Amino acid sequence: MSSHGTDPEDVDATFAAIVADLRAEGVGEFVDEPAEPRTDKIDKIENTDKAPPAAPEPADPPWRGGGTTWDDTVLGDDPSDDEHYIPPEPPPLPKPGKGAFIVLLFFLVGLFLLIAPGLIGISSSLGTPLGILSLATAIALLLLRVKQGPPDGADPSNGAQV
Repeated sequence: MSSHGTDPEDVDATFAAIVADLRAEGVGEFVDEPAEPRTDKIDKIENTDKAPPAAPEPADPPWRGGGTTWDDTVLGDDPSDDEHYIPPEPPPLPKPGKGAFIVLLFFLVGLFLLIAPGLIGISSSLGTPLGILSLATAIALLLLRVKQGPPDGADPSNGAQV
């Protein structure tokens, strides 16, 4: 027994009444189900020898309303193959300026001084700081070349540009 003074039979009867009221209002009703409330118990199955009625097989509806069946959409030929999209030629790369060659020169000299300073007769105790200084100079020059602000000819008071 529960602490509220109800026995399990009353709870089942109350639950059945609630479900019947909800079914009478149409809650939980599907197109396939009859609108009348069910009176059979869940744990007692009647007419077990009778086979359930066979559901009619639905016609092959168009997948997502597009007029094409799901199998044709997934397994069929790709319609984009018929279009043969050819992208336009990309614009040419800009020609590097003098600053780009200077940055590249500092970068290569810095790497060379860090990796093999002995090939040009410098000790590693002198080549390492010079290599690091050369790489730092290359990075600084590269960052200074980055353009800030709006593109040339743009009105800065015009807001975001796409």
